[in-house]
Amino acid sequence: MDAAERALLEDALRKSLTTCRPEAEPGTALAELGWAEMLAEEPDTAIPLVFRLLGETGTQAPVLNDVVLLAAGRPLGGTPPLPYAGGAWVRWARGDRAPTGPLDPGLPLRHAEPGDLPAPAVAAGRRALGWWLLGAGRAMLTLAREHVLDREQFGRPLASFQALRHRLAETYVALEAAEAVLVAAAAPETDRSARENTEAPDSADALDNTGALLAKAAAGRAALTAARHCQQALGGIGFTAEHALHRHVKRALVLDGLLGSTRELTREAGRLLLRETRAPRLVDL
Repeated sequence: MDAAERALLEDALRKSLTTCRPEAEPGTALAELGWAEMLAEEPDTAIPLVFRLLGETGTQAPVLNDVVLLAAGRPLGGTPPLPYAGGAWVRWARGDRAPTGPLDPGLPLRHAEPGDLPAPAVAAGRRALGWWLLGAGRAMLTLAREHVLDREQFGRPLASFQALRHRLAETYVALEAAEAVLVAAAAPETDRSARENTEAPDSADALDNTGALLAKAAAGRAALTAARHCQQALGGIGFTAEHALHRHVKRALVLDGLLGSTRELTREAGRLLLRETRAPRLVDL
């Protein structure tokens, strides 16, 4: 898929996600655009694009199930149990719009019994969630930037205050760094095949899993940084039901815990570093 085709696909996906009727079943718009075919034929394009747009638009669809099932070699359409922070397990229900809880009612997550997901499925899910978190972080930064450019305080534009400029700059740097890690951890099949020709398959799998772990941890940390700094920039208006920021904040908090929270993954990365006595370079990932 060349750049022009990708741009057309992005426009179509964004329009479908932003104009989807509230009563429509989650994922219907993506299914109509051929999500299953895109995932099977162009996963390196479809996953970053779709999950980033879900974050930017604040919508949701049960597509994480498909990414995990495809990586596990299982038929699409199911709802596999997914590990959650703190040792819990959940299922992402399909076609279920019933409220789930006080934090983010928009996500149909249900408690589940512990399951068994192969490492490649967990890694694929973490990379996908990383793009979703990145999109949510960028949406929050956009809202905060528009606010500080439009509002004044003490007769001066909010954007002129150095403290706010530093917070938003720190958010931007964190998001850019997270995207760089996600791109490095994408592991296209060509790069993976090249690595497997020069090193043991188990070693190549370990690098893929470590890259996914670090990518989700970086994306989660960036999204939480965006939530903290952008809330500070927006002040009380960011807490109101009329403003979109609080919905992105809730979404980031819930998604951060899925397949391992930022804190848990950072600790796991530390244990891997101690055990291996070396850190993988980004070029390795």
